[in-house]
Amino acid sequence: MSAGATVVLVAAGGLAGALGTAGGITSLVSYPALLAVGLPARAASVANIVALVACWPGSALASRPELAGRGAWLRRWCSVSALGGGVGALALLLTPPSAFESVVPYLVAAASLLLVAQPRLSSLIERQAGYEAAIFLVGLFSISVYNGYFGAGAGIMTLAAVLVLVEPDVVTANALKNVLVGAATVASAAIFVVFADVEWASAVPLAAGMLLGSTLGPRLARRVPARILRSVVALIGLGLAVSLWVQG
Repeated sequence: MSAGATVVLVAAGGLAGALGTAGGITSLVSYPALLAVGLPARAASVANIVALVACWPGSALASRPELAGRGAWLRRWCSVSALGGGVGALALLLTPPSAFESVVPYLVAAASLLLVAQPRLSSLIERQAGYEAAIFLVGLFSISVYNGYFGAGAGIMTLAAVLVLVEPDVVTANALKNVLVGAATVASAAIFVVFADVEWASAVPLAAGMLLGSTLGPRLARRVPARILRSVVALIGLGLAVSLWVQG
């Protein structure tokens, strides 16, 4: 890989890590960057997910205030995320990509609209208490399967689920989202490292940029008003949905 392509991937990784850990749109930047330097679609997806592992430690360290006291909750739900991520990775290796990718734009668009409606939905769910855990279990596992399979928009979907069903504060929900997405990513990346051909020349510089950027995202999220952060992420998510629909 040329020096220019390496610089592009490091820069894209930094931007993707910052944006993704601030809201959930990492692959909106990183996946097209991999395509731009010449990787085929499936190889780019594998390299992207492997590189995304670098976002986990940086975002967790930067979100320590929001994650304080959440250890037991995270251990329980990270296991669900990891299981879903592993299933998704196996699905990518064993099935044609077109089978799942056709519904991706609609999933991303739905999650983006959920972010906009989150305050009202959270209020409604509070009046219908009793099913939050079951709904969150099904939703988180399904999103994590998608995360391991393709991943673009998985952060937005996870953030929407956490906001609506678990934590109404957007900054805390974002911190929890980062850890949950990280668990699914680590599980799927481990499977790709063992069973797939990873384009390490692309994945490593992308990961280096993501590691740096992911330490900035949670700090950015703290400084942006919740309503603005929710709206911006939702608008970008809708843009991603349209982009994926056009590409598909």
